[in-house]
Amino acid sequence: MIHLSHPQPSIGLVELDVAPANVLAMDERARLLEAFAAIEADPAVRVVVLTGRNGAFCTGDDLAESLTRDVAAQTAAILHFLSMCDRVAACPLPVIAAIDGWCIGGGLELALACDIRLASDRASLACSAVRMGLTASAERLVRLVGESRAKVHLLTGAPFDAARALADGIVAEVHPAAGLLDAALGMARLIASRPRHAVAATKRVASGLTTTEAEIPALAATADHREAREAFVGKRAAVFVGR
Repeated sequence: MIHLSHPQPSIGLVELDVAPANVLAMDERARLLEAFAAIEADPAVRVVVLTGRNGAFCTGDDLAESLTRDVAAQTAAILHFLSMCDRVAACPLPVIAAIDGWCIGGGLELALACDIRLASDRASLACSAVRMGLTASAERLVRLVGESRAKVHLLTGAPFDAARALADGIVAEVHPAAGLLDAALGMARLIASRPRHAVAATKRVASGLTTTEAEIPALAATADHREAREAFVGKRAAVFVGR
């Protein structure tokens, strides 16, 4: 099951709850994409938090289901998983991954598709595709942490802990498991408090989809930019209206 809730109107919380270990068979992938479509259609939502229940973030494809596929169907299913991750990466809203427990194979690819990754101190990650006779994460992980650090994980497929993920720059923060979701929601609230158009433009620039120079003219003309300046000069809290 994929749970979609709103801890507050500006935050969409998507939780994977699929036994065992939050595998994503074809049906569950469709439900995950439906949750993201619903979030993007809701004008009140400003930030997404993606996480998994029951001590796992995500462990990729459902291998039991995969054994029922012929080669053509298995190829299509693998490419579909990668397309799903691309769809998450293309979400116009910031997406925060809260990684608790297992995050391996396709699950790591899904986490890498998010904008920000936070991990619990019991998280265990692995670029395990190479152990399955496949390849995954090579593009996203190299872009994120560089070729040298990435290849150690990509070519060995060995598990690594949250401390290593933090040292390598794969995750931004590590928290006790009991406080991970609160930390992710706290970061989401902070992002949601910023001007909507500025956040969206910053994500586009940081993702390489546009340039700062291309975004500035429209941002400089927004009411929120003027409000931010007036609030700073007036020594008061800004009230952003999203235009």
